[in-house]
Amino acid sequence: MSVLPQKNDLGFFEIRLESIGGLGANLAGKMLAEAGVDGLGLNGSNFSSYGSEKKGSPVKSFVRFCDPEVEIRDHSPIEQPHVIGVFHEALYKMVDVVSGLNADGVVLVNTKSDFDVIKDDLNLEYGTLAAVDALKIAHEEKTKVNTAMLGALFRILDFLDADHMRNVIKKTFEKKYPHLVEPNIRTFNRGYEEVQFKTYEVPEDAKSKGFSRIQPRLGYETQEIGGVIAAQANSIQKDLSGSRIGFLPEYNSDSCIHCAACDTVCPDYCFVWEQGEDKRGRPQMFLKGIDYQYCKGCLKCVDACPTDALADMEEVKGYAEAHRVSQNFPLVTGGVK
Repeated sequence: MSVLPQKNDLGFFEIRLESIGGLGANLAGKMLAEAGVDGLGLNGSNFSSYGSEKKGSPVKSFVRFCDPEVEIRDHSPIEQPHVIGVFHEALYKMVDVVSGLNADGVVLVNTKSDFDVIKDDLNLEYGTLAAVDALKIAHEEKTKVNTAMLGALFRILDFLDADHMRNVIKKTFEKKYPHLVEPNIRTFNRGYEEVQFKTYEVPEDAKSKGFSRIQPRLGYETQEIGGVIAAQANSIQKDLSGSRIGFLPEYNSDSCIHCAACDTVCPDYCFVWEQGEDKRGRPQMFLKGIDYQYCKGCLKCVDACPTDALADMEEVKGYAEAHRVSQNFPLVTGGVK
């Protein structure tokens, strides 16, 4: 008898993880597939899709399960998943994270927001939402978001045995990082216990979310003759907030000595300066604040600051806009979701 709760036409139960490079979705997908294959004897496959393979880039991890007698010969990206895991809310404005979701599918989100807010942000009409503050758990346990998300996923995927995942966590970390075994198991357990659910009634005529493949803007039919670049590169409208994984530098002007150590190490020129005069009337540049549109949360500035003018803070929804307004910066497209 099959243990899988649902199957598509090919006999697969499919999961898609939507994440940002650095949050560990690739490893989470591998561990999830391993737990299903080794623990329950299912056939399973896992692979990931990402662009430049760097921290901050959108990442997708795909997991397929099927009964042992079914052979997995489909290795294409998962377009109509039964379950979606969203590792960061910043993905909402970069990626259609619920694209192709089944009408009665489940979406797990790493968030502090209320369910109705999540529903509106994702433009969902029905289905089941699951929410867990994976960032808080990982921060308190000094681990990564992926293990907390795995714990929450195992509450959703109740056909899998959580003890099998605990064994996978132990096997994954015990050789190279034995000191991380217990913290990651605690993180997994907290994700499993702290995830919350809300189901919105699915009508009988409900349809799955539409899926559309993103087509490149330029191709062999649309490229300029000779490959000429018609628009020069610029970063004026670039929004790097989607690269953040939960923390921002907080600026305390009272402690700032305007040494520019932060500006020296900042890879994205986030710091805004204005010219003024020091106490002796000599011209000097003074730090006005941080433009969070360009900040990807690397926190190099916090490490470089010789005073306590910069400190790391947990990113809160809407904080960057408010902070930017308080610093008299012009509002720009984007910002924290």
